[in-house]
Amino acid sequence: MKKVFLLATLMLATSVTYAGGYRVSLQGNKALAMGHTGVAVVNSSELVFFNPAGLVYLENKLNVSMGASAVFADVAYQNQATGQTALTDSGVGTPFYAYISYKATDWLALGLGVYTPFGSGVAYEDDWAGSHLVNNIDLSAIFIQPTVSIKLSKYFSIGGGPIFATGSVNFNRNLNRTLANNEGERSEVTVDASGVNSWGWTAGWMLNPTENLTIGMNYRSKIILEAEGGDADFENIPNSPLAPFADTTFDARLPLPAELTVGLSYTFGEKWLFAFDFNRAFWNEYQNLNIDFADENIPDSVNARDYENASTYRFGLQYEATKAFTLRAGYYFDESPVQDGRFAPETPRNDSNGYTAGLTMKLGSRFEIDAAFLYLHFKEIDASYDAYFENGQAVPFSGTYKSSVFVPSLGISYKL
Repeated sequence: MKKVFLLATLMLATSVTYAGGYRVSLQGNKALAMGHTGVAVVNSSELVFFNPAGLVYLENKLNVSMGASAVFADVAYQNQATGQTALTDSGVGTPFYAYISYKATDWLALGLGVYTPFGSGVAYEDDWAGSHLVNNIDLSAIFIQPTVSIKLSKYFSIGGGPIFATGSVNFNRNLNRTLANNEGERSEVTVDASGVNSWGWTAGWMLNPTENLTIGMNYRSKIILEAEGGDADFENIPNSPLAPFADTTFDARLPLPAELTVGLSYTFGEKWLFAFDFNRAFWNEYQNLNIDFADENIPDSVNARDYENASTYRFGLQYEATKAFTLRAGYYFDESPVQDGRFAPETPRNDSNGYTAGLTMKLGSRFEIDAAFLYLHFKEIDASYDAYFENGQAVPFSGTYKSSVFVPSLGISYKL
């Protein structure tokens, strides 16, 4: 019953669409179109997420931004030695965001954000070669973030606020590589938990040393998701004292890592804006996946993850083509926190290159349509997961993985 829940719970979703290990980098279409840069870009209420300190610099009193993405992700697995293959059926994930900011005075702005930094699903065919590790995952998580932004001077501001996280997870895998009932149906377990809540916080600052240059920093704290009393449902269990699996409950915990982002933006030539963000995610918090079952006949599980801290380098460019159209493009390089021997099929991802583009179309003086597109390119990789054990013996699972991700996004902005 090993690597079941928490891997699911923050693993949150799926395979390859997410930055680092299981983060979703889709928190705003203006930012996404520019390589997901935004910590030093003042253009919309997307700043609620990227850097609350910048809200007080928005020109309009009221700013609203909302949107959603369609995530198309596929993973192909092959073991050339055995001839085994598998292809995920990931469906379509739909992460969303909604932000509102209100400029109460020249030095004070308030904001509220609701967004999905984790959520989607990945599904392999039942009883595939790695079914003892995962068959499917379906996770949703919603963050609610009130913020305040305070201008301390014409050139410097601070901002931040608490984060409330709530989510649910459903995860299924076979119990091991061979166990089946008398009808030959593979024994499996499904773990399910909802109402998994926790708190964190975010804080940042923004500096405008010159008219054209903006520098920003934002820190987001670690958030610990703890599932208590989740349901563990066992199916196709043979009638044998050697298979003491019965429906029970479980507890599990997993850290969402803290992350620090610093960056700058620079306007030039009147119509051009360049942005750069450096993000450091402190994945070293995630060393083990621990699952505690209420039924004492079912052994508890500690599974190595050994993630390491990872960085993301983001570049974005914006061009005001006309009064009605603003064009954007971007690129980012995202390091994987997954180390050699810990490449699990729940998050089969390695370093990735993200290519983005998009535009904003103004509809009058108040409404805007924001469109963006992301393509994530993952190099084909030969990798293994060496921390799965049966009968006290390590049973490595290895193969070649090919991954692809396409994400079209659409949103609207309103200013008053």
